[in-house]
Amino acid sequence: MRTKLLLIGALLLCLAAGTVGQQVLHMYTAFDVDEARIYIEAFQQKYPNIRVEFVRLSAGELLARLRAEAGRPQASIWLAGPSDTFILAKADGLLAPYTESLGWQFLPRHFKDPDGYWVGIYTGFIGFASNTEFLAAHGLEPPTSWYDLLKPEFAGKISMAFPYTSGTGYTRLATLVFLLGEEEGLEFERKVSEVVSHYTKAGSAPVTEVGLGEVAVGIAFSHDVTAKGIAKGYPVALSFPKEGTGYEIGGMALIRGGPEPELAKIFYDWMLSAEAQSLFQRWHRVPLNPEAELAPGLVTADQVKLVNYDALWAAQNRDRLIADWQMLTGF
Repeated sequence: MRTKLLLIGALLLCLAAGTVGQQVLHMYTAFDVDEARIYIEAFQQKYPNIRVEFVRLSAGELLARLRAEAGRPQASIWLAGPSDTFILAKADGLLAPYTESLGWQFLPRHFKDPDGYWVGIYTGFIGFASNTEFLAAHGLEPPTSWYDLLKPEFAGKISMAFPYTSGTGYTRLATLVFLLGEEEGLEFERKVSEVVSHYTKAGSAPVTEVGLGEVAVGIAFSHDVTAKGIAKGYPVALSFPKEGTGYEIGGMALIRGGPEPELAKIFYDWMLSAEAQSLFQRWHRVPLNPEAELAPGLVTADQVKLVNYDALWAAQNRDRLIADWQMLTGF
């Protein structure tokens, strides 16, 4: 009996030692929860002594939380979201520079902050997700123009994200401003708000709604349309507006004053590697590391007509445009 108790005690000591030896990295991420786990689990396999605890928020919500936590942040690294939100966070003094990372140093300058406050890890393009069963039943083709959203056949059957909670939603709004001009772009959003079924907090949520037949058309980034719709076997088609569409440089940054800066740097360096970014294949994202492997049939920038998306202008005018949007739409 005594031997048995000693063995149990030894086992408990070993388990306790393993727990004590493991460090915790706290993260905020704008990735979908299922996607975030892909990268976090791979990182933990490579660095078993580091456990990542994360909170998933849409980019706009994440920026709001960092502002609320200024001076006492609860996380050390911010993973994913459009670069304009990172530009705002830098201006607010919420990010910490990190120029020692080789991944940051060798990335082209148009994919990163010049002072090292954030770095790009992927890019994505705004597109339309359409339910193919709805299209077939009504003799329709997938939308190929922004103005197709105003067709009476789609009235009440469209979903998209709020621009104040979602980076995807704000990228859509800024895209229309760059494409049509500020006054006409906002007026177009007002017209769409009159025929939309509803708005979502998260940018990828409309894809699932389209796949389930809850709406006919959703607006989201193309990688989300593919990963959450087409790749899962839902009756979803991807299309792009012929007038041109917007895009994001998805970023990553260290949070100023975060509790685990050194652990955050380890994750930061790993996420910039070809090993890590090759995992983007599983979510059909376009990696920015040129040595990363691409998913078969991946939609890349040369296949899409893009607007001249000025992320700095989008960041500097974000609060004003969102306020104007809310006033015009009533949402």
